[in-house]
Amino acid sequence: MTLDEAQKQVDHWIKTVGVRYFSELTNMAVLTEEVGELARIMARTYGDQSFKEGEKHDLSDEMADILWVLICLANQTGVDLTEAFKRNIEKKTNRDKERHKNNPKLQ
Repeated sequence: MTLDEAQKQVDHWIKTVGVRYFSELTNMAVLTEEVGELARIMARTYGDQSFKEGEKHDLSDEMADILWVLICLANQTGVDLTEAFKRNIEKKTNRDKERHKNNPKLQ
């Protein structure tokens, strides 16, 4: 699935199943909440914390939740994620093409 297809699929789902988009501000809060849930799983899986009994720890599901809400926000604000991502890769490539090679911490 491409980013464009994902944006269209989310939009279709929202309009046929979800009734309407939440407000942009609500979706920003939901995105923050979802990132926090991912952080909790990361801290317990790769950090020093342990899971509580019955606590869910599906990393892929939390990442998909984040992607879903991010796509909602893109749709609501008219952002073409395919084009935005292409521009972002170009920006990072131009900015960092020598930086990481010359970083002794990454050697």
